[in-house]
Amino acid sequence: MAEIKDMTIEKPTGVSLQEQRRRQQMIRAIIAYVILFVFAIIFIMPFLVTISTSIKYPQDVFDGKLIPSRVIQPWWYNFFGRTEMKIPKLTYDGAFFAGWSRQGIPPFARYYINSIVVSVAVVLLQLITCSMAAYAFARLRWLGRDQVFLAYLGTLMVPGVVMMIPVFIMMRNGFFLHQFLPFIPKFSLIDTYLAVILPGAFSAYGTFMLRQYFLSIPASLEEAAYIDGATRWQILTTIIIPLSKTALSTMAIFTYLFAWNDFMWPLIVINSDMMKTLPLGLQTFQSSYGSQWHLVMAASLIVVFPLIVAFVLGQRYIVKGIMMTGLK
Repeated sequence: MAEIKDMTIEKPTGVSLQEQRRRQQMIRAIIAYVILFVFAIIFIMPFLVTISTSIKYPQDVFDGKLIPSRVIQPWWYNFFGRTEMKIPKLTYDGAFFAGWSRQGIPPFARYYINSIVVSVAVVLLQLITCSMAAYAFARLRWLGRDQVFLAYLGTLMVPGVVMMIPVFIMMRNGFFLHQFLPFIPKFSLIDTYLAVILPGAFSAYGTFMLRQYFLSIPASLEEAAYIDGATRWQILTTIIIPLSKTALSTMAIFTYLFAWNDFMWPLIVINSDMMKTLPLGLQTFQSSYGSQWHLVMAASLIVVFPLIVAFVLGQRYIVKGIMMTGLK
């Protein structure tokens, strides 16, 4: 008995399997975060250089410093300055008012108005057309519905540059309406808001995304409304649309980002400076002030600022939009 009492139970010195797995997961997470941080720095560096250059003096643009040794005073002069600075003497205007003759609104204000009109119109039209088309493909039963939907999705495979010339000819000839309705004179939509807005009023991707979301809504809700005497239009506007605010918000964010950044199509159909959108205005500004990089960078930030605000406010909708296309 004495020998048994003298014996002590030794604790195991090894690490448990659960602890080993926890450490491995921690190591993997650290490695993943380090890699993501490095890539984030690489991708964000051009934007940081843009911000740094936009608040520098002209002579300090190529000093190679990310953090300016001296910031222009006042710092917003490169963006919205209008008065001549004496120390140091600068004879240029800020980017927003560059080229302003005081006989009208500043150039960038005009570009902002054009971009807002085009973007808002494209967003509203796509929400209307895509929601109605998606409801027809998701809920209505008609001959050849699935075949038409597949053909509609097939347009996503056609490169946009292939359709530019035919669409341009249609815009130049007013959709050929004078050939079908002789009393309508021949007219052109080139260099108008309609030429920029109408091609973006329909979207196969938006229709597909909303159709997938509409299919996830229980059909029993529509059946109950139909029994109560509701029409198809009432079902769409009072049941489907209110239940699809998340999908519609996601689509609105994507459409707004695309319409605001669109450069190629407005470049083709817009001729006058009065009708240019912000991407075209920035290109015109760069061709006029290309040697003054502090102003070019300031103008770039003026253009991209609404996109940053839209992304920050609609980030969760953008993530949902990526996940939503897989709904059935």
